[in-house]
Amino acid sequence: MNILNAPDWINNFRYPFASFNDIPQSVFDAINRDLEHVQSKNPEVSVVIPAWNEEVNILRSVASLAKMQTDIPFEIIVVNNNSTDQMQDTLDKLRIRSVFQPIQGWGPARQKGLEEAQGKYILTADADCLYPPDWINEMMAVLRQPGVACVYGRYSFIPSPGFARWKLALLETLKDSIAEVRHMKRPHLNTYGMSSGYLREYALKVGYVMHKIRGEDGRLCFDLMQFGSVEQVKADNARVWTGTRTLQKDGSFSRTLFLKIGHELRRLKGMFVAQPPHDTKTSVNP
Repeated sequence: MNILNAPDWINNFRYPFASFNDIPQSVFDAINRDLEHVQSKNPEVSVVIPAWNEEVNILRSVASLAKMQTDIPFEIIVVNNNSTDQMQDTLDKLRIRSVFQPIQGWGPARQKGLEEAQGKYILTADADCLYPPDWINEMMAVLRQPGVACVYGRYSFIPSPGFARWKLALLETLKDSIAEVRHMKRPHLNTYGMSSGYLREYALKVGYVMHKIRGEDGRLCFDLMQFGSVEQVKADNARVWTGTRTLQKDGSFSRTLFLKIGHELRRLKGMFVAQPPHDTKTSVNP
């Protein structure tokens, strides 16, 4: 984990554009050259990205995926979840597959990508995340193991004003430690759509929740546990990087830390027992 700075490779995707109209054709051309080199017409893996109003962020995310260093054949699918900005214009200029899902919500968007995917395996990604060159290799090294039904990776935050990298590293250390506790009995609670993977065959049998509710990824993982184990991908070179916009909603780093520690302490006791069987499609968030 980088304690003082974000890794250098992230700088390649710090595009300064505020909207689709700001993006020069030369940027699309460069990304498309990379996409032609890495994507396969017969993918073993489908990287599925749901996106809503991410006309610039999706460019960054796809550009990072286009730099994958892997021999595993893969494709990229972006699901336009009924966006109202110019995201579809961005997608139309990128040499990737894009599909449309009018039903609003992360679950419906990921379900559409699951159904459209061609790969045996699905890796889930997010439009506001950046992916290191070894991400696919590291995720698949665990997902391909016998008896594994679902995997999830770790993530870090890109520093921003008020959220220094050393502070974020502290938060991530706490987050990773809590994930180790959850993994013992409730690993599905560690599964986030920004970096997870599963076998498409199994996922089609259980499906995503088809309304807008957070935790759609953990719900799917819980249902996949009947087919095999859930494993954590701990390799640092598989660590996904994202911005701090979710943290900024709390107002400050100290408040973010206070709220997150309080939330985890309140539910800590329950982490030492397995979650009982339940209908993930109708359950509600606590």
